[in-house]
Amino acid sequence: MIKIRLSKELYVYDVQGLCKSFYPTEQIVISCGEKETDKNLYSIYIDIELLEDKVIIDLYADDVSYTSQQQADQKTGRNYKNTLKKSLYELLSKLSGKKLPWGTLTGVRPSKLAMEQIEEGRGKEQVVDYMQKQYLCSREKSLMGYEIAKRELDILRAIDYENGYSLYIGIPFCPTRCHYCSFPSFPMEQFGDYMEKYLQALFKEIAYFSKKNWKKQLTSVYVGGGTPTTLSAEQLRRLLAKIRESFPVEKAVEFTVEAGRPDTITFEKLKVLKEAGVTRISINPQTMNEETLLRIGRKHTVSQVAYGFAMAREAGHDNINMDLIVGLPGEGEKHLEKTLDWVVDLKPDSLTVHSLVIKRASLLNQGKEMNAQSGDVGQMLAMTADFAKKHEYLPYYMYRQKNATGTDSDSRENVGYAKTGKESVYNIIIMEEKQSILALGAGASTKVLTPTGKKKLERVENVKNIGDYISRIDEMIERKENILQFM
Repeated sequence: MIKIRLSKELYVYDVQGLCKSFYPTEQIVISCGEKETDKNLYSIYIDIELLEDKVIIDLYADDVSYTSQQQADQKTGRNYKNTLKKSLYELLSKLSGKKLPWGTLTGVRPSKLAMEQIEEGRGKEQVVDYMQKQYLCSREKSLMGYEIAKRELDILRAIDYENGYSLYIGIPFCPTRCHYCSFPSFPMEQFGDYMEKYLQALFKEIAYFSKKNWKKQLTSVYVGGGTPTTLSAEQLRRLLAKIRESFPVEKAVEFTVEAGRPDTITFEKLKVLKEAGVTRISINPQTMNEETLLRIGRKHTVSQVAYGFAMAREAGHDNINMDLIVGLPGEGEKHLEKTLDWVVDLKPDSLTVHSLVIKRASLLNQGKEMNAQSGDVGQMLAMTADFAKKHEYLPYYMYRQKNATGTDSDSRENVGYAKTGKESVYNIIIMEEKQSILALGAGASTKVLTPTGKKKLERVENVKNIGDYISRIDEMIERKENILQFM
Protein backbone atom coordinates (compact mmCIF):
# COMPACT_ATOMS: atom_id res chain seq x y z
CA MET A 1 0.00 0.00 0.00
CA ILE A 2 1.16 3.55 -0.81
CA LYS A 3 0.23 6.26 1.69
CA ILE A 4 0.34 9.93 0.70
CA ARG A 5 -0.11 12.76 3.18
CA LEU A 6 -0.95 16.22 1.80
CA SER A 7 -0.74 19.23 4.11
CA LYS A 8 -3.70 20.80 2.27
CA GLU A 9 -6.64 19.35 0.38
CA LEU A 10 -5.25 20.49 -2.96
CA TYR A 11 -4.20 18.57 -6.10
CA VAL A 12 -5.40 15.27 -4.63
CA TYR A 13 -6.38 13.74 -7.97
CA ASP A 14 -3.22 14.97 -9.70
CA VAL A 15 -1.00 13.39 -7.05
CA GLN A 16 -3.00 10.16 -6.99
CA GLY A 17 -3.04 9.89 -10.79
CA LEU A 18 0.72 10.40 -11.06
CA CYS A 19 1.45 7.76 -8.39
CA LYS A 20 -0.96 5.36 -10.11
CA SER A 21 0.94 5.86 -13.37
CA PHE A 22 4.12 4.58 -11.71
CA TYR A 23 2.43 1.92 -9.58
CA PRO A 24 -0.80 0.89 -11.39
CA THR A 25 -1.45 -2.22 -9.28
CA GLU A 26 -0.82 -0.65 -5.87
CA GLN A 27 -3.54 0.54 -3.53
CA ILE A 28 -3.08 4.26 -2.90
CA VAL A 29 -4.46 6.01 0.18
CA ILE A 30 -4.40 9.81 0.51
CA SER A 31 -5.05 11.82 3.64
CA CYS A 32 -4.84 15.50 4.49
CA GLY A 33 -3.70 16.84 7.84
CA GLU A 34 -1.41 15.28 10.43
CA LYS A 35 1.80 13.48 9.47
CA GLU A 36 2.01 9.70 9.80
CA THR A 37 3.94 8.55 12.85
CA ASP A 38 4.76 5.03 11.66
CA LYS A 39 5.94 5.18 8.05
CA ASN A 40 6.92 1.48 8.05
CA LEU A 41 3.26 0.48 7.78
CA TYR A 42 3.41 1.18 4.04
CA SER A 43 5.49 0.02 1.10
CA ILE A 44 5.88 3.70 0.16
CA TYR A 45 5.08 6.72 2.30
CA ILE A 46 5.03 10.21 0.74
CA ASP A 47 4.69 13.41 2.75
CA ILE A 48 3.87 16.60 0.81
CA GLU A 49 3.96 20.10 2.31
CA LEU A 50 2.19 22.69 0.16
CA LEU A 51 3.50 26.04 1.37
CA GLU A 52 2.79 29.49 -0.06
CA ASP A 53 6.24 29.79 -1.62
CA LYS A 54 7.54 26.22 -1.93
CA VAL A 55 6.74 22.54 -2.28
CA ILE A 56 8.49 20.06 0.03
CA ILE A 57 8.23 16.32 -0.60
CA ASP A 58 9.65 13.54 1.57
CA LEU A 59 9.47 9.98 0.23
CA TYR A 60 10.20 6.86 2.30
CA ALA A 61 10.40 3.29 0.93
CA ASP A 62 12.08 0.32 2.64
CA ASP A 63 15.58 1.51 3.54
CA VAL A 64 15.71 4.55 1.25
CA SER A 65 14.41 8.09 1.53
CA TYR A 66 14.37 11.04 -0.85
CA THR A 67 13.64 14.72 -0.33
CA SER A 68 12.72 17.48 -2.77
CA GLN A 69 12.29 21.17 -2.01
CA GLN A 70 11.29 23.51 -4.84
CA GLN A 71 10.43 27.20 -4.84
CA ALA A 72 6.93 27.92 -6.17
CA ASP A 73 4.34 30.67 -5.75
CA GLN A 74 0.93 29.19 -4.88
CA LYS A 75 -0.77 32.19 -6.49
CA THR A 76 0.41 31.09 -9.94
CA GLY A 77 -2.03 28.15 -10.04
CA ARG A 78 -0.98 25.94 -12.94
CA ASN A 79 2.74 26.70 -12.48
CA TYR A 80 2.54 25.75 -8.82
CA LYS A 81 0.79 22.49 -9.67
CA ASN A 82 3.38 21.74 -12.36
CA THR A 83 6.21 22.26 -9.85
CA LEU A 84 4.51 19.83 -7.47
CA LYS A 85 4.00 17.18 -10.15
CA LYS A 86 7.52 17.51 -11.59
CA SER A 87 9.05 17.19 -8.13
CA LEU A 88 6.93 14.13 -7.32
CA TYR A 89 7.64 12.62 -10.75
CA GLU A 90 11.40 12.91 -10.28
CA LEU A 91 11.27 11.19 -6.88
CA LEU A 92 9.01 8.38 -8.11
CA SER A 93 11.17 7.95 -11.21
CA LYS A 94 14.29 7.69 -9.04
CA LEU A 95 12.62 5.12 -6.78
CA SER A 96 11.04 2.99 -9.50
CA GLY A 97 13.67 3.36 -12.21
CA LYS A 98 10.88 4.17 -14.70
CA LYS A 99 10.18 7.11 -16.99
CA LEU A 100 6.66 7.74 -18.23
CA PRO A 101 6.18 8.55 -21.93
CA TRP A 102 3.61 11.22 -21.06
CA GLY A 103 5.66 12.56 -18.17
CA THR A 104 3.61 14.31 -15.50
CA LEU A 105 0.44 14.44 -17.60
CA THR A 106 -2.33 12.41 -15.98
CA GLY A 107 -5.42 14.02 -17.53
CA VAL A 108 -7.48 12.72 -20.42
CA ARG A 109 -6.53 15.46 -22.91
CA PRO A 110 -2.73 15.76 -23.28
CA SER A 111 -3.02 17.19 -26.79
CA LYS A 112 -5.02 20.13 -25.43
CA LEU A 113 -1.82 21.65 -24.02
CA ALA A 114 -0.10 21.36 -27.39
CA MET A 115 -3.12 22.99 -29.01
CA GLU A 116 -2.89 25.98 -26.64
CA GLN A 117 0.73 26.48 -27.68
CA ILE A 118 -0.10 26.28 -31.40
CA GLU A 119 -2.93 28.80 -30.96
CA GLU A 120 -0.45 31.17 -29.34
CA GLY A 121 1.64 31.05 -32.52
CA ARG A 122 4.40 28.60 -31.55
CA GLY A 123 5.93 26.28 -34.13
CA LYS A 124 6.52 22.55 -34.04
CA GLU A 125 9.88 22.47 -32.28
CA GLN A 126 8.79 25.13 -29.79
CA VAL A 127 5.72 23.09 -28.85
CA VAL A 128 7.74 19.87 -28.59
CA ASP A 129 10.34 21.59 -26.42
CA TYR A 130 7.60 23.03 -24.20
CA MET A 131 5.97 19.60 -23.69
CA GLN A 132 9.33 18.01 -22.87
CA LYS A 133 10.51 20.65 -20.41
CA GLN A 134 7.23 21.66 -18.78
CA TYR A 135 5.64 18.21 -18.49
CA LEU A 136 8.62 15.84 -18.94
CA CYS A 137 6.98 14.13 -21.94
CA SER A 138 9.12 12.00 -24.23
CA ARG A 139 9.96 13.50 -27.61
CA GLU A 140 7.85 10.81 -29.30
CA LYS A 141 4.72 11.70 -27.31
CA SER A 142 5.40 15.44 -27.61
CA LEU A 143 5.52 15.06 -31.40
CA MET A 144 2.34 12.98 -31.33
CA GLY A 145 0.57 15.64 -29.25
CA TYR A 146 1.69 18.38 -31.63
CA GLU A 147 0.72 16.54 -34.81
CA ILE A 148 -2.75 15.60 -33.54
CA ALA A 149 -3.42 19.09 -32.17
CA LYS A 150 -2.30 20.65 -35.45
CA ARG A 151 -4.56 18.35 -37.47
CA GLU A 152 -7.48 19.05 -35.13
CA LEU A 153 -7.04 22.81 -35.43
CA ASP A 154 -6.83 22.66 -39.23
CA ILE A 155 -10.15 20.77 -39.30
CA LEU A 156 -11.85 23.07 -36.79
CA ARG A 157 -10.72 26.30 -38.45
CA ALA A 158 -12.20 25.14 -41.75
CA ILE A 159 -15.70 25.00 -40.20
CA ASP A 160 -15.84 28.22 -38.13
CA TYR A 161 -16.24 26.21 -34.92
CA GLU A 162 -16.14 29.27 -32.65
CA ASN A 163 -19.54 30.43 -33.92
CA GLY A 164 -21.19 27.02 -33.60
CA TYR A 165 -22.61 24.49 -31.17
CA SER A 166 -23.20 20.73 -31.42
CA LEU A 167 -26.14 18.49 -30.57
CA TYR A 168 -25.99 15.10 -28.84
CA ILE A 169 -28.98 12.75 -28.62
CA GLY A 170 -28.72 9.73 -26.31
CA ILE A 171 -30.48 6.39 -26.94
CA PRO A 172 -29.51 4.24 -23.92
CA PHE A 173 -30.77 0.85 -25.16
CA CYS A 174 -28.66 -2.14 -26.25
CA PRO A 175 -29.46 -5.74 -27.23
CA THR A 176 -27.26 -6.92 -24.31
CA ARG A 177 -24.85 -5.21 -21.94
CA CYS A 178 -21.17 -5.71 -22.84
CA HIS A 179 -19.09 -6.76 -19.84
CA TYR A 180 -16.68 -3.82 -20.15
CA CYS A 181 -19.42 -1.17 -20.57
CA SER A 182 -19.96 1.58 -17.99
CA PHE A 183 -22.18 3.84 -20.12
CA PRO A 184 -25.93 4.25 -19.46
CA SER A 185 -27.04 1.14 -21.35
CA PHE A 186 -30.18 -0.90 -20.76
CA PRO A 187 -30.65 -4.39 -22.28
CA MET A 188 -33.75 -4.74 -24.43
CA GLU A 189 -34.83 -7.97 -22.76
CA GLN A 190 -35.45 -6.16 -19.46
CA PHE A 191 -36.14 -2.61 -20.65
CA GLY A 192 -37.71 -2.95 -24.10
CA ASP A 193 -41.14 -1.94 -22.76
CA TYR A 194 -39.74 1.49 -21.84
CA MET A 195 -38.72 2.37 -25.38
CA GLU A 196 -41.87 4.15 -26.59
CA LYS A 197 -42.29 6.09 -23.34
CA TYR A 198 -38.62 7.02 -23.53
CA LEU A 199 -38.99 8.35 -27.05
CA GLN A 200 -41.98 10.46 -26.05
CA ALA A 201 -39.99 12.03 -23.19
CA LEU A 202 -37.03 12.58 -25.49
CA PHE A 203 -39.26 14.19 -28.14
CA LYS A 204 -40.57 16.56 -25.48
CA GLU A 205 -37.01 17.59 -24.55
CA ILE A 206 -36.09 18.00 -28.23
CA ALA A 207 -39.21 20.07 -28.94
CA TYR A 208 -38.63 22.37 -25.99
CA PHE A 209 -35.07 23.26 -26.96
CA SER A 210 -35.91 23.57 -30.64
CA LYS A 211 -37.90 26.70 -29.74
CA LYS A 212 -34.85 28.45 -28.29
CA ASN A 213 -33.35 31.37 -30.17
CA TRP A 214 -29.87 29.93 -30.65
CA LYS A 215 -27.13 32.53 -31.04
CA LYS A 216 -24.80 30.09 -32.82
CA GLN A 217 -25.03 27.80 -35.84
CA LEU A 218 -25.38 24.03 -35.55
CA THR A 219 -22.02 22.41 -36.40
CA SER A 220 -22.55 18.70 -35.81
CA VAL A 221 -25.16 16.18 -34.64
CA TYR A 222 -24.29 12.94 -32.86
CA VAL A 223 -26.83 10.24 -31.96
CA GLY A 224 -25.16 7.84 -29.54
CA GLY A 225 -25.94 5.53 -26.70
CA GLY A 226 -26.27 2.71 -25.96
CA THR A 227 -26.99 1.63 -29.47
CA PRO A 228 -29.41 3.87 -31.41
CA THR A 229 -30.03 1.14 -34.01
CA THR A 230 -31.65 -0.94 -31.27
CA LEU A 231 -34.70 1.15 -32.23
CA SER A 232 -36.93 -0.34 -34.90
CA ALA A 233 -36.71 1.12 -38.41
CA GLU A 234 -39.96 3.02 -37.82
CA GLN A 235 -38.82 4.39 -34.44
CA LEU A 236 -35.51 5.40 -35.98
CA ARG A 237 -37.34 7.16 -38.82
CA ARG A 238 -39.50 9.10 -36.34
CA LEU A 239 -36.49 10.06 -34.20
CA LEU A 240 -34.46 11.36 -37.13
CA ALA A 241 -37.47 13.22 -38.53
CA LYS A 242 -37.99 14.85 -35.11
CA ILE A 243 -34.36 15.97 -34.98
CA ARG A 244 -34.49 17.37 -38.52
CA GLU A 245 -37.72 19.29 -38.00
CA SER A 246 -36.45 20.70 -34.69
CA PHE A 247 -32.91 21.78 -35.56
CA PRO A 248 -31.22 23.08 -38.76
CA VAL A 249 -29.47 19.77 -39.42
CA GLU A 250 -29.04 20.62 -43.10
CA LYS A 251 -26.53 23.33 -42.06
CA ALA A 252 -24.43 20.94 -39.96
CA VAL A 253 -21.16 19.69 -41.42
CA GLU A 254 -21.62 16.24 -39.89
CA PHE A 255 -24.50 14.00 -38.79
CA THR A 256 -23.39 10.81 -37.01
CA VAL A 257 -25.45 7.86 -35.79
CA GLU A 258 -23.86 4.98 -33.92
CA ALA A 259 -24.84 1.60 -35.34
CA GLY A 260 -22.35 0.03 -32.99
CA ARG A 261 -23.78 -3.42 -32.47
CA PRO A 262 -23.86 -5.39 -35.74
CA ASP A 263 -26.75 -7.51 -34.38
CA THR A 264 -29.00 -4.42 -34.49
CA ILE A 265 -28.34 -3.56 -38.15
CA THR A 266 -30.79 -4.22 -40.96
CA PHE A 267 -30.73 -2.95 -44.51
CA GLU A 268 -33.99 -1.08 -43.86
CA LYS A 269 -32.47 0.78 -40.90
CA LEU A 270 -29.38 1.66 -42.91
CA LYS A 271 -31.60 3.09 -45.66
CA VAL A 272 -33.54 5.09 -43.06
CA LEU A 273 -30.26 6.61 -41.86
CA LYS A 274 -29.13 7.47 -45.36
CA GLU A 275 -32.47 8.97 -46.38
CA ALA A 276 -32.47 11.14 -43.23
CA GLY A 277 -29.15 12.72 -44.26
CA VAL A 278 -26.86 10.87 -41.85
CA THR A 279 -23.30 11.38 -43.11
CA ARG A 280 -21.34 9.12 -40.75
CA ILE A 281 -22.04 5.85 -38.92
CA SER A 282 -20.11 3.56 -36.61
CA ILE A 283 -20.10 -0.26 -36.76
CA ASN A 284 -18.07 -1.44 -33.80
CA PRO A 285 -17.01 -5.08 -33.40
CA GLN A 286 -14.27 -4.25 -30.79
CA THR A 287 -12.62 -7.53 -31.84
CA MET A 288 -12.96 -9.98 -34.71
CA ASN A 289 -12.38 -13.08 -32.57
CA GLU A 290 -15.50 -15.16 -31.90
CA GLU A 291 -14.39 -16.53 -28.52
CA THR A 292 -13.67 -13.02 -27.20
CA LEU A 293 -17.04 -11.71 -28.40
CA LEU A 294 -18.75 -14.41 -26.34
CA ARG A 295 -16.49 -13.75 -23.36
CA ILE A 296 -17.32 -10.04 -23.23
CA GLY A 297 -21.08 -10.46 -23.69
CA ARG A 298 -21.48 -9.33 -27.30
CA LYS A 299 -24.12 -11.63 -28.77
CA HIS A 300 -23.08 -11.29 -32.39
CA THR A 301 -20.66 -13.05 -34.72
CA VAL A 302 -17.74 -11.94 -36.86
CA SER A 303 -19.77 -12.72 -39.97
CA GLN A 304 -22.51 -10.33 -38.78
CA VAL A 305 -19.90 -7.56 -38.62
CA ALA A 306 -18.79 -8.25 -42.19
CA TYR A 307 -22.39 -8.49 -43.39
CA GLY A 308 -23.24 -5.20 -41.64
CA PHE A 309 -20.39 -3.43 -43.42
CA ALA A 310 -21.47 -4.84 -46.78
CA MET A 311 -25.08 -3.73 -46.22
CA ALA A 312 -23.96 -0.26 -45.16
CA ARG A 313 -21.91 0.19 -48.34
CA GLU A 314 -24.83 -1.06 -50.42
CA ALA A 315 -27.12 1.45 -48.68
CA GLY A 316 -24.75 4.24 -49.75
CA HIS A 317 -22.81 4.96 -46.54
CA ASP A 318 -19.36 6.27 -47.44
CA ASN A 319 -18.07 7.24 -43.99
CA ILE A 320 -18.02 4.26 -41.64
CA ASN A 321 -16.03 4.13 -38.41
CA MET A 322 -14.91 0.96 -36.65
CA ASP A 323 -14.07 0.80 -32.92
CA LEU A 324 -11.53 -1.70 -31.61
CA ILE A 325 -10.51 -2.44 -28.01
CA VAL A 326 -6.96 -3.52 -27.21
CA GLY A 327 -6.39 -5.54 -24.03
CA LEU A 328 -9.66 -7.48 -23.92
CA PRO A 329 -9.57 -10.52 -21.58
CA GLY A 330 -7.61 -13.37 -23.11
CA GLU A 331 -6.43 -11.43 -26.17
CA GLY A 332 -2.82 -11.05 -27.23
CA GLU A 333 -0.88 -10.02 -30.30
CA LYS A 334 -2.09 -12.92 -32.48
CA HIS A 335 -5.74 -12.07 -31.75
CA LEU A 336 -5.08 -8.46 -32.72
CA GLU A 337 -3.37 -9.54 -35.94
CA LYS A 338 -6.50 -11.47 -36.90
CA THR A 339 -8.69 -8.44 -36.16
CA LEU A 340 -6.46 -6.15 -38.22
CA ASP A 341 -6.58 -8.61 -41.14
CA TRP A 342 -10.36 -8.15 -41.10
CA VAL A 343 -9.93 -4.35 -41.03
CA VAL A 344 -7.94 -4.59 -44.26
CA ASP A 345 -10.81 -6.48 -45.90
CA LEU A 346 -13.66 -4.31 -44.55
CA LYS A 347 -11.91 -0.99 -45.26
CA PRO A 348 -13.56 1.30 -42.69
CA ASP A 349 -13.09 5.01 -43.35
CA SER A 350 -11.90 5.61 -39.80
CA LEU A 351 -10.61 3.47 -36.99
CA THR A 352 -10.82 4.26 -33.28
CA VAL A 353 -8.50 2.22 -31.07
CA HIS A 354 -9.27 2.06 -27.35
CA SER A 355 -7.29 0.44 -24.56
CA LEU A 356 -9.48 -1.57 -22.21
CA VAL A 357 -10.66 0.36 -19.18
CA ILE A 358 -12.16 -1.45 -16.19
CA LYS A 359 -14.76 0.91 -14.71
CA ARG A 360 -16.51 0.33 -11.39
CA ALA A 361 -19.93 0.04 -13.06
CA SER A 362 -18.81 -2.60 -15.56
CA LEU A 363 -19.45 -6.34 -15.25
CA LEU A 364 -15.73 -6.98 -15.81
CA ASN A 365 -15.10 -5.30 -12.46
CA GLN A 366 -17.38 -7.79 -10.76
CA GLY A 367 -16.58 -11.11 -12.43
CA LYS A 368 -13.90 -13.68 -13.09
CA GLU A 369 -13.06 -12.12 -16.46
CA MET A 370 -10.90 -9.64 -14.56
CA ASN A 371 -8.40 -12.44 -13.96
CA ALA A 372 -8.00 -13.38 -17.63
CA GLN A 373 -4.55 -12.50 -18.94
CA SER A 374 -4.14 -10.05 -21.81
CA GLY A 375 -1.08 -9.54 -23.99
CA ASP A 376 1.32 -6.62 -23.85
CA VAL A 377 -1.09 -3.71 -24.28
CA GLY A 378 1.65 -1.21 -25.08
CA GLN A 379 3.00 -3.49 -27.81
CA MET A 380 -0.49 -4.04 -29.24
CA LEU A 381 -1.17 -0.32 -29.36
CA ALA A 382 2.11 0.11 -31.23
CA MET A 383 0.89 -2.56 -33.67
CA THR A 384 -2.28 -0.56 -34.35
CA ALA A 385 -0.28 2.65 -34.87
CA ASP A 386 2.00 0.90 -37.39
CA PHE A 387 -1.04 -0.62 -39.10
CA ALA A 388 -2.76 2.75 -39.36
CA LYS A 389 0.32 4.38 -40.88
CA LYS A 390 0.79 1.57 -43.39
CA HIS A 391 -2.82 1.80 -44.55
CA GLU A 392 -2.94 5.64 -44.64
CA TYR A 393 -5.10 6.25 -41.58
CA LEU A 394 -3.86 9.46 -39.92
CA PRO A 395 -4.23 10.08 -36.15
CA TYR A 396 -6.61 13.00 -35.70
CA TYR A 397 -7.72 12.90 -32.07
CA MET A 398 -6.52 11.23 -28.90
CA TYR A 399 -7.40 10.90 -25.25
CA ARG A 400 -6.38 8.87 -22.23
CA GLN A 401 -8.42 7.12 -19.58
CA LYS A 402 -7.84 6.17 -15.99
CA ASN A 403 -8.05 2.59 -14.66
CA ALA A 404 -6.83 1.06 -17.92
CA THR A 405 -5.27 -2.39 -18.14
CA GLY A 406 -1.53 -2.64 -18.70
CA THR A 407 1.45 -1.64 -16.60
CA ASP A 408 2.52 1.65 -18.16
CA SER A 409 0.99 4.90 -19.34
CA ASP A 410 1.13 3.81 -23.00
CA SER A 411 -1.70 1.42 -22.23
CA ARG A 412 -3.98 4.34 -21.39
CA GLU A 413 -3.97 5.87 -24.84
CA ASN A 414 -6.99 5.95 -27.14
CA VAL A 415 -6.46 7.19 -30.68
CA GLY A 416 -8.80 8.01 -33.54
CA TYR A 417 -7.35 7.37 -37.00
CA ALA A 418 -9.04 8.36 -40.27
CA LYS A 419 -8.57 8.59 -43.99
CA THR A 420 -8.14 12.22 -45.06
CA GLY A 421 -11.52 13.95 -45.07
CA LYS A 422 -13.22 11.24 -42.98
CA GLU A 423 -12.39 12.62 -39.53
CA SER A 424 -15.20 13.10 -37.00
CA VAL A 425 -15.71 16.77 -36.23
CA TYR A 426 -17.83 15.91 -33.17
CA ASN A 427 -15.05 13.74 -31.68
CA ILE A 428 -12.61 16.64 -31.93
CA ILE A 429 -15.10 19.12 -30.48
CA ILE A 430 -15.98 17.02 -27.45
CA MET A 431 -12.40 15.97 -26.76
CA GLU A 432 -10.81 19.41 -27.01
CA GLU A 433 -13.81 21.17 -25.40
CA LYS A 434 -13.87 23.79 -28.14
CA GLN A 435 -17.63 24.18 -28.41
CA SER A 436 -20.84 24.03 -26.39
CA ILE A 437 -22.78 20.77 -26.70
CA LEU A 438 -26.51 20.56 -26.09
CA ALA A 439 -27.09 16.98 -24.90
CA LEU A 440 -30.56 15.44 -24.70
CA GLY A 441 -31.67 12.05 -23.38
CA ALA A 442 -31.01 9.86 -20.34
CA GLY A 443 -27.44 10.17 -19.07
CA ALA A 444 -26.64 12.98 -21.53
CA SER A 445 -24.25 15.69 -20.34
CA THR A 446 -24.74 19.22 -21.69
CA LYS A 447 -21.49 21.21 -21.79
CA VAL A 448 -21.57 24.97 -22.24
CA LEU A 449 -18.60 27.28 -22.72
CA THR A 450 -19.43 30.42 -20.76
CA PRO A 451 -17.71 33.59 -22.10
CA THR A 452 -16.53 34.91 -18.73
CA GLY A 453 -12.93 36.03 -19.25
CA LYS A 454 -11.16 32.80 -20.12
CA LYS A 455 -13.89 30.49 -21.33
CA LYS A 456 -15.19 28.13 -18.66
CA LEU A 457 -16.96 24.84 -19.25
CA GLU A 458 -20.20 24.32 -17.32
CA ARG A 459 -21.88 20.90 -17.21
CA VAL A 460 -25.49 19.89 -16.66
CA GLU A 461 -26.25 16.17 -16.35
CA ASN A 462 -29.48 14.36 -17.12
CA VAL A 463 -30.32 11.42 -14.86
CA LYS A 464 -29.09 8.06 -16.18
CA ASN A 465 -32.00 5.84 -15.18
CA ILE A 466 -34.61 5.51 -17.94
CA GLY A 467 -37.60 5.45 -15.55
CA ASP A 468 -36.34 8.55 -13.73
CA TYR A 469 -35.69 10.34 -17.02
CA ILE A 470 -39.25 9.65 -18.21
CA SER A 471 -40.92 10.67 -14.95
CA ARG A 472 -38.69 13.71 -14.38
CA ILE A 473 -38.44 15.04 -17.93
CA ASP A 474 -39.67 18.52 -16.93
CA GLU A 475 -36.91 18.70 -14.34
CA MET A 476 -34.32 17.67 -16.94
CA ILE A 477 -35.48 20.56 -19.12
CA GLU A 478 -35.38 23.05 -16.27
CA ARG A 479 -31.84 22.02 -15.27
CA LYS A 480 -30.41 23.50 -18.45
CA GLU A 481 -32.23 26.85 -18.38
CA ASN A 482 -29.65 28.75 -16.34
CA ILE A 483 -26.63 28.03 -18.53
CA LEU A 484 -28.13 27.78 -22.01
CA GLN A 485 -28.36 31.58 -22.21
CA PHE A 486 -24.73 31.49 -23.39
CA MET A 487 -25.68 29.41 -26.45
